Amino acid sequence: MPTAASLAHADTNNLEPFFMPFTANRSFKADPRLIVGAEGVHYIARDGRRVFDASAGLWCVNAGHCRKPIVEAVQRQVETMDFAPTFQMGHPAAFELASRIMQIAPPGMDSVFFANSGSEAVDTALKIAIAWHRARGEGQRTRLIGRERGYHGVGFGGTSVGGIKNNRKAFGMLLPGVDHLPHTLDLADNAFSRGEPEHGLHLADQLERIVDLHDASTIAAVIVEPVAGSIGVYPPPKGYLKRLREICDRHGILLIFDEVITGFGRVGAAFASERFGVTPDMMTTAKGLTNGTVPASAVVMQKEIYDTFMTGPDWMVELTHGYTYSAHPLAVAAGLATLDLYRDEGLFERSAALSPVFEDAVHSLKGLPNVIDVRNIGMMGAVEFAPRGGEPGRRGYDVFLDCWQSGVYCRQAGDTLAFSPPFIIEEGEIGQIFEIVADAIRRTD
Repeated sequence: MPTAASLAHADTNNLEPFFMPFTANRSFKADPRLIVGAEGVHYIARDGRRVFDASAGLWCVNAGHCRKPIVEAVQRQVETMDFAPTFQMGHPAAFELASRIMQIAPPGMDSVFFANSGSEAVDTALKIAIAWHRARGEGQRTRLIGRERGYHGVGFGGTSVGGIKNNRKAFGMLLPGVDHLPHTLDLADNAFSRGEPEHGLHLADQLERIVDLHDASTIAAVIVEPVAGSIGVYPPPKGYLKRLREICDRHGILLIFDEVITGFGRVGAAFASERFGVTPDMMTTAKGLTNGTVPASAVVMQKEIYDTFMTGPDWMVELTHGYTYSAHPLAVAAGLATLDLYRDEGLFERSAALSPVFEDAVHSLKGLPNVIDVRNIGMMGAVEFAPRGGEPGRRGYDVFLDCWQSGVYCRQAGDTLAFSPPFIIEEGEIGQIFEIVADAIRRTD
């Protein structure tokens, strides 16, 4: 329920000072959608309405909002120690959280580097990849390969390897020496697929073309989302990720999975790498790490990568990289409590058990006006609309606004709506969400 603190600010009318991220600022400020509280699977709007959170915030509140064990853990920590540096110093809980992450990560991924967001985790992983090759005597390996329509945050590195054109075009050249694999969405052959599409394995072979073009000896790493999330949920074609792994191994290229969205149960397993049976060299994680309570992220890597840096005089810094708030005590407290909650309530297993119910619900939108695709995997799903002539993204935006007014918050990406509810949601609530969404689609021309 709304707290006294949130309600104290509920009537603010001074909206101009905040330049909002990834927001149509003028449209929002003309008709603001203000949230003043959260509980379980609901947000509380300023007008008092309970709105289903069908996107787990921004893919992050996997265990539901304002969970008491997480709240109390953060409260205890801030009363004990509000901040501690992790440059040449440490606090015990940071090492405990790294160990706990290691226990659920794929075998061999035994080292964790903490940051504060998915964007920072991605830029960290890219820097580590380049530095690792240099430490091995292959300093010419500096090229990075991303994927069209991929999203890897908003740092210069992540934007460069990312492939969403609207995220790139305002910022000029970005990083040099970057190339991109083709995206995997194929509406001609795979529309309305359930889970991994049947067609598209050949798209992984495009990596061989890129290797041939640039020479493998110049390429440091390939980074992909196992499931492209922010663009609108693109599950990988069957066998696609394994083929990328094979090609990277053949040419000595590091493979990085961006699991900022897919990590911590979103696809019905601890990580997508487990779900798809492919172990990368590094994974970037964030969002579900702390249930969104306190910003935190982590790069999880193979032990060999960490060990390569552990050379030279033992008093010298091995990697000149980090953040003031890496392993912040409050974030670590939230992370430990979140992992406890996942374990104690079996939430990864619950995600897997609810996935067929969620799949049927999202595919119930097939056949509605202007719907050209529905896709899903685990507790991730999306519906895509035919764009209006001359107004790309407007139909999706209009359905998104109707959903909000009707009691459902979801994620809009152009003419696509994405759904990723908390794992504590009930089957009946999933049905209610998609009934509301279906009605909004019918009302939108």
